[in-house]
Amino acid sequence: MRTIYEQEMKDLAAQVKDVSVTVGMDSRCHIDLSGIVEEVKAQYDAIAARSLEEAEAYSRSQLEEQAARSAEFGNSLQSSRCEIADLNVRIQKLRSQILSVKSHCLKLEENIKAAEEQGELAFQDAKAKLAQLEGALQQAKQDMARQLREYQELMNTKLALDIEIATYRKLVEGEESRMDLPSATVVSAVQSRPRVGESTCPKTHGGEAQGTGDHDPKGIV
Repeated sequence: MRTIYEQEMKDLAAQVKDVSVTVGMDSRCHIDLSGIVEEVKAQYDAIAARSLEEAEAYSRSQLEEQAARSAEFGNSLQSSRCEIADLNVRIQKLRSQILSVKSHCLKLEENIKAAEEQGELAFQDAKAKLAQLEGALQQAKQDMARQLREYQELMNTKLALDIEIATYRKLVEGEESRMDLPSATVVSAVQSRPRVGESTCPKTHGGEAQGTGDHDPKGIV
């Protein structure tokens, strides 16, 4: 404020020095120059006082404005410092998270690579097993076809044997039925003749032997 006041006083003094006053003098009248000088001095003193007050008011307003701006700047600076500190903390957290994510990505890449290798090995193994299964399936089909042919041959053989057995059975049954009829007639004849001979048995004993000899079972068979 003092510097501003002194500067304004110097500017005012320079303005006063540059003012030129032309006074017309009338020799017939008496002019009181001291009163004029005092009046001008009073006017300049009033102007200087008013300028000083204005300068002081302006200086005070400027100082208050500067103080308010300083306080605002201080608050803004403090807030900026807090924000910077918060941002630094966040940056550190983000850096740690980035490092963690990078390490996790590296682990995932290693796991993916290992999984791809294992998948390739599993695919090759599955492919080999599939080839084995296809070979086993082809062999099973061939075995099944062979067994089917053998079964067909066996069925044909069984059918032929069944036909042959049925034929022999029919032949045997026919032969047995043919053989059973005469034997029944002979048995009835043998059973009937001794009754007739019983009446002639007291007369001659040779007739029974002759009748028995005529029906020899061995001869019938």
